[in-house]
Amino acid sequence: MSVAGLIAAWVEGARRRPWLVLSVALVLTALSLWLAATRMGVSTDTSAMLDPDLPFQQQDRMLKDAFPQLGGELAVVIDARTGAQAEAAAAALTAALAPRDDLFAFVQDVAGDPFFRRNGLLFLGVDDLYKLSDTLAEAQPFLGALWPDPSLRGLAGLMGTAADALAEGEAPALAGGGGLALGPVLERMAGVAEARLGGDRAARLDWQALMRGQAVPAPGDTRRLLLAKPTLDLTALSPAGAAMTAVRATAQDLGLTPDAGVTVRLTGAAAMESEELKSVQTGMDLAGAITFVAVVSLLILGLRSPRLILATVITLVAGLCWTAGLAAITVGTLNMISVAFAVLFIGLSVDFGIHFALRYREGRERGADNAAALAEAARGVGPALALCAVAAAIAFLAFLPTDYRGLAQLGLISGMGMGVAFVANLTLPPAILAVLPARPGGGGRDGGLRAVAARLESGLRGRARLVVLGALLLGLGAAALAPGARFDFDPLNLRDPDTESVAAVLDLLDDPQVTPYTMDILAADLDAAEVLAGRVAALPEVASAITARDLVPGEQEEKLFVVGDMALFLGASLAQQTLPPPDAPALRTAVLALGEALARLAEAPGADPGTQAAARRLAAVLARADTPESLADVDQALTADLPPVLDRLRDSLTAGPVTLADFPAALRDRYLAPDGRARVEVRSALDARDPAELARFVDAVRAEVPEATGSPVLIRESGRTVLGAFAEAATLAFLGISVLLAATLRRVRDVLLVFAPLTLAAVLTVATAAVLGLPFNFANVIVLPLLFGLGVASAIHLVQRERGEADVADAMASSTPRAVLFSALTTIGSFGSIAASSHPGTASMGVLLTIAIGLTLVCTLGVLPALLALWPSQKRMSKARS
Repeated sequence: MSVAGLIAAWVEGARRRPWLVLSVALVLTALSLWLAATRMGVSTDTSAMLDPDLPFQQQDRMLKDAFPQLGGELAVVIDARTGAQAEAAAAALTAALAPRDDLFAFVQDVAGDPFFRRNGLLFLGVDDLYKLSDTLAEAQPFLGALWPDPSLRGLAGLMGTAADALAEGEAPALAGGGGLALGPVLERMAGVAEARLGGDRAARLDWQALMRGQAVPAPGDTRRLLLAKPTLDLTALSPAGAAMTAVRATAQDLGLTPDAGVTVRLTGAAAMESEELKSVQTGMDLAGAITFVAVVSLLILGLRSPRLILATVITLVAGLCWTAGLAAITVGTLNMISVAFAVLFIGLSVDFGIHFALRYREGRERGADNAAALAEAARGVGPALALCAVAAAIAFLAFLPTDYRGLAQLGLISGMGMGVAFVANLTLPPAILAVLPARPGGGGRDGGLRAVAARLESGLRGRARLVVLGALLLGLGAAALAPGARFDFDPLNLRDPDTESVAAVLDLLDDPQVTPYTMDILAADLDAAEVLAGRVAALPEVASAITARDLVPGEQEEKLFVVGDMALFLGASLAQQTLPPPDAPALRTAVLALGEALARLAEAPGADPGTQAAARRLAAVLARADTPESLADVDQALTADLPPVLDRLRDSLTAGPVTLADFPAALRDRYLAPDGRARVEVRSALDARDPAELARFVDAVRAEVPEATGSPVLIRESGRTVLGAFAEAATLAFLGISVLLAATLRRVRDVLLVFAPLTLAAVLTVATAAVLGLPFNFANVIVLPLLFGLGVASAIHLVQRERGEADVADAMASSTPRAVLFSALTTIGSFGSIAASSHPGTASMGVLLTIAIGLTLVCTLGVLPALLALWPSQKRMSKARS
């Protein structure tokens, strides 16, 4: 029995036993839904996208085994109005989270460690340290006056002393031209007090910047980073979700909120994977809803029969459930690419339903009864559907042998889905239509579309040579543009930039001292690490190669001399007994005294105009603080940072010689493993966000040390692997589909005609991506191999129909072009919905698939009829000769 006969017998069996078929389908659907709900999960681990046995994957695992704290960290980014506020927030958050060993393996505030409070000045350059010493020497009287009384009361006394000095013709320490001039200090005090009284509850004076002589805080001075290792709950949808929730809740409880001037954000691998999952889920939920609405709308427009629409939609939903059940059994855990299987299935399965429904309706319009119309549809379109299903499955399954496991998983699910779609669309519609047959007749409703198709065919046939020549020239032009297409290797660009974690890491990248694009070299010991660091540091592509020994500050003898000198002129001032904070009456008295001192400064003949203007402005602002609450607000705004800044300054004056053994274990252990192995951290001298420069950096370092790993290596080698997988899958898909077509069509002419519009569409797709600047990436690289399976379907239907008709005019006047049109439109509708996702990876897949299928439709209905007219089948040629 022929394939057409087998399919007709299957359809007839479904028609004869509709209730049995529908009952079994209902049971299978319920079982599939249960399997999907209980056994299916989603993983955001991008490292699992590729074969774990690849050499660069093994090298990365070796590094993570030696330094487990380097993988899957949660970075807590704390931004505040001032450096002291950021430091206090980091300390409070660390103290609250560190005991939560149920959620965190560790929580580290390295910068807040007592080691750096004591020895922080040793990490400045010698020149910077001398500048700081000069600034603090000028500020010594200022600091000496404020240390015992860091409040408005102390400020009042200080300003009174300055006014007395100016009145006697002397220049106070802060009135000169040094880094801590009195005028700018008063101006900044006035600005902060004015903001606080104006309603900005977070306004506060940055004493750290003042003491360093900075007009504004240096980049990074008001930011602190905490590193935490979350305990992952692999059974949860978001493995790090509990830890992230705890960080946010704790920050809220501690008052670390934007209203208080503190912003706490989460980033790092754990946070980005968790938020990426939410982004993908939200995007796919939206895409699924848009797809369903678009498909149903197009079915209404294309089928124009409620019963045919009902049969097609029921088949679509059941097939999707069955495919999800198969995915739960065979795969279990989906990845960030394979989650798109549902949208792909909707777009592809409905193609089968449209072709079967329109061929069935064509028979009914000619007056055939229900059974005859189903049999005609089965024999007429069934073999083509089988061929299309196998071709699409080949295109999907072509990724299975590749090293791209993420796409191979999507290929496996979608390949099975093609089998499900084929069986479902030849089983459920006959059963449903046996119970609810479509009404006969009604062909006149398509008269307009048929007239359009006839005019299109006539125009193409009359200008066939011109059309083919134009297509050839267009293809050659596109081929010239195609080399401009590029591949984006960076997975960061596949994440939603509007999520907190990605926005935070992009913000961090503005700081040259913070970069995730560092390479790592694992050495046998520290001495070996030093040798390797020396070799790679000599490369022009390398900015620095850091080992544990590089952590130890250099020139300690000279730096300690400067610190000791600072301790001599500041030590006595910072050793005084501090007074208790003033109460409300004392604060009121202090503000009055400060106002009087400022008034004297504004009139002092020895004061420069800038200082006088600033004194008048500050006095005017203080005069508005006429309630206990406003007085307390101003006191808090102007002096809250002063005690912690002075405390840290005092601690820093106790610095002594340091060695590697003195460093906090949290930092030292990032470079030295417990077994003695050592890590070299290599930083790029190039822009690592630029794919070409990142490739130069990786290739240069790995040419010197082939075992080097790190995120740049993973990005570079992953890109190479994906491109190799793409080439391998495209070749397999092309060969597999070619063999399939040759074995089934058995005519070289038909095989070439099927591939001609497909090849043109593929070249045009790549050229369009190049012209529009749409890069290929880890997600959308599926487009071209998939195009072989999807694009070939439309051409198969037209070529098969032309073989069975008298000429191409009859083929174009049949229901097949209409089915091709609406099948492509539904596919575009489903893929276009993916483009609405907020996740850039899945959105880019939707955009390029939409472009590819749209171009395939144009090439199939625009170029293929012209080719059919120029190269008629043997049957038509024989008929013409007779």
